[in-house]
Order: sequence, then structure tokens, then C-alpha cells
Amino acid sequence: MSYFSELALQYIDGQWRDGSGSWDIVDVDPFTGDKLATMTVATVEEVDQAYRAAERAQKEWAATNPYTRRLVFERALRIVEEREQEITEAIMAELGGTALKAGFELALTKDMLRESMQLSLRAEGRLLPSPVEGKENRLYRLPVGVVGVVSPFNFPLFLSMKVVAPALALGNGVVLKPHQETPVVGGTLLAKIFEEAGLPSGLLNVVVTDIAEIGDAFIEHPVPKVIAFTGSDRVGRHVATVAASHFKRTVLELGGNSALVVLDDADLDYAVDAAVFSRFAHQGQVCMAANRVLVDRSVQAEFTEKFVAKVASLTVGDPRDPATQIGPLINPVQADAITAQVDQAVAAGATVLLRGETNGCLMDPVVLGDLPADAPILQRELFGPVVLVVPFDGEDEAVRLANDTPFGLSGAVHTADVERGVRVAQRIETGMIHVNDGTIADEPVVPFGGEKNSGVGRLNGESTVDAFTTVKWISVQHGRSRFPF
Repeated sequence: MSYFSELALQYIDGQWRDGSGSWDIVDVDPFTGDKLATMTVATVEEVDQAYRAAERAQKEWAATNPYTRRLVFERALRIVEEREQEITEAIMAELGGTALKAGFELALTKDMLRESMQLSLRAEGRLLPSPVEGKENRLYRLPVGVVGVVSPFNFPLFLSMKVVAPALALGNGVVLKPHQETPVVGGTLLAKIFEEAGLPSGLLNVVVTDIAEIGDAFIEHPVPKVIAFTGSDRVGRHVATVAASHFKRTVLELGGNSALVVLDDADLDYAVDAAVFSRFAHQGQVCMAANRVLVDRSVQAEFTEKFVAKVASLTVGDPRDPATQIGPLINPVQADAITAQVDQAVAAGATVLLRGETNGCLMDPVVLGDLPADAPILQRELFGPVVLVVPFDGEDEAVRLANDTPFGLSGAVHTADVERGVRVAQRIETGMIHVNDGTIADEPVVPFGGEKNSGVGRLNGESTVDAFTTVKWISVQHGRSRFPF
């Protein structure tokens, strides 16, 4: 089936239909430049229709036996498994993902569907004691109602599914707004999967639109009680501000500027492998990617030589070629912006250890060293195949440099002494950090989220239950209370 010809529509209240906005989104293959589909954007009125549909459908869904709800996610998992090849081709076409990247994203997506089956049964209540004689305190964990989801372009299938499936499993309705660069893989493909899996009509709605058409209507709408946003810290700050002004909860998974730290006793060959994957997976378009590789000065020369050699061996090109390790960036604007940042860093004194060309959306990997301490590029999230190698003298300086960023999402520490690595990891201000591994990891039951400008809240496992449910206290007085008047 051709996902792009079939799914280039809005999905509102169980109906596939054209948007009625004033302009079109053109879905483009970033490698070939070919047009995949054209979609007319949804309007404010259509966003309202989507939220109202979710609100109507949610009440019956919340009352559905959770064992019945979980069957939908079992069927959705089978659909994904049966169509892996088609979905892989869609990932390659719409976002320039390599075969390796597509496989990684699909594995994460399937894990999240498996976890969602369990989440259907995890909204457990509690009984708490009371200091009042004869009183029973019951805590009921209930769905929040409707969740508004804004997903990004880099891992659109997984990062949409990571919120959509658990929110539905816990008894909520959902309205999903995918990134306009990936409206199918991050949006309408999920609607198709759940439609075929038997999800009741109206529970999941997908509106493909943009702030240029709808302003803040998606966030301000009175129906959603929680807004889950994944994207840049700049936009996340705006989402948080608008949502807070309407007393809505937010879950914000934002950018990163992660450091992979190589201590003086590290296995350098292994650290090189971890650092190369951590930086160049999906062309560096990963929020957890290691923008900065911090290396103890005593091993800097050896590490850097091996690291640059491995990066230079990476194949850049067509994501459909199984040999390709670095495919295209999402669009030429992104490639040009990253290239400009590299030019500015070099002009300010950085040394080029490796650099090729930028050609359209394709960008050869870049390795920079000898960066001035005040180089702006050290503070930024680099959403492209560019890495900064920074030396340090001893653990204290490593920690200071790792923390010298407004972000705090992920990180890694490499050392022969695991407990030393844990001690260093504890001092680094980040939501997640890995000893003797890469910086890119996400597991369905482990809390995922960042500190500082990298976000608010956590997802996965019990954290997801907290994010998409609310607690209601009902007390029962079995005797008679005494009142002062």
C-alpha cells in the first residue's frame, strides 16, 4: 500500500477528510526532493472538532474494562509487525532514515505497544488510613480525559506512539498534531494502525496543521487537560507558558547538549565506538546525541586519532542503500543552519579535525577541536552530524565542562572502574546518564526525561501513569463524625 497517497488526510472523529485551511503542506523526500504528498492544513474549527470528538468518545472508553482496552494494543502490535517493511520504506522516504535507524525506531515502537498493554492495567487505586475514627480514605486513579500531543520530526513514529498509546491505554482520548515535516509517519500512520486495530471512532484524532494557521488554539483549547510536547526548548518554553495560563499540565521532552566523558582509564576503542554512534545516529538528529565528547588530556591524542578515523569511514548518502550510515537531514534549511554554525565556530578559532561538504540535505560529518571556552557552539543543541572534542584535566574539570550547558538530558561516562563512573555520573546535572555505554537509550519502564532546559516531567512506566492520570480522593465515614457546631 502507498501510505503517502492513502494517508495524506486529516483524521477527525473517525473520518478521513481533507483539511479546509488556507494553504497546503507539501511532504517531501529529503534525499530525492520528490513530493510524497500534499495536505491541506486543518483549521481552528477542525482542531475544535477533533478535541470535541475525543471528549465524547473518552467517557465510554474510560468505562471499558481495561482487559478489553488492552486487546487494541495487542492488535496494533501485530499490525506493526506485519507491515515492518512498508513502515521502514515510509521512514526512509519521509524523514531520510537509514535502514538501521528505521529498525531502531520500529523496535522502540513495538516495545512501547507492549508496555501499553500492561499500562491498561496499571491505574491502581489505594486505601489510606485516617486519623478520624470510622473513616475510610479511597484514592481512585482516573484518566485525565483528553491529551493533546505535539510530536517531532526526528523519531516521529516512536515519539508519537510513546505518548499516544499509553494515554489511550490509561483510558484517555487523544488529539495528535505531528510535525509538518513528518505528517504521515508521525501522525496519520498511527491513526491507520489504531483504526485497523479496532480503536473506537473519535478516541484518536490527527490534525496536520501549523501555528501559522491555528495560532495557539491547539494548546489553549478547553478540552485537553494535559499537553505533551516533544521538540525544541524554545518552542517548549512557549507551550509551557500558554498551557500554564490555562491551568493545563504539561509533559515537555525538549532538547539536549549531552556530553560523553572519556576518563583516563577508559577502553578507548570501545569509547570511540560508543561516541561515534552517540553522535551520528540518524545524522545527529537525536535529542540524546553526544554533541560534546569530553576526553581526559592524557588520552586525548590516541582517542582523537581513532575517533576521527572511524568518523571518516562513515558512509554518507541514500538512506535506502543498506551501506549508508549517515543519510540526509530533514530539509536544506536545517543543513544550511548547521553548516553556518560550523563556519562561525571555525572563524572563532576552532580547529577542523574532519570536514567534508554540505550538498542539499546531505552533510558530511564534522569533527571540531580546540574550541575557545566561550564558543557559542558549545552551548547549543546541534541537530546534525557535527561533534565537538573537548579535553579536560581530571574528573572535576570533566564534571564542570559537562555541566556547562543550559541543557541536561542524557550523557555517558567511560571508565574501567564502574563505581568511579557512577560517582562522576552522579555529579553531572542530567536526567539520564549511562556508564560505559552510549548516550542514546530509551526503555519502556525506566523514567525518561531531562533537567534544566531539557524538559519537565518524565515518561515511561509509572511516570507515564502519573502523567496521564489524576488522583481523586473519596472518603467514606462508616460511623458518625462530630462537628463543632
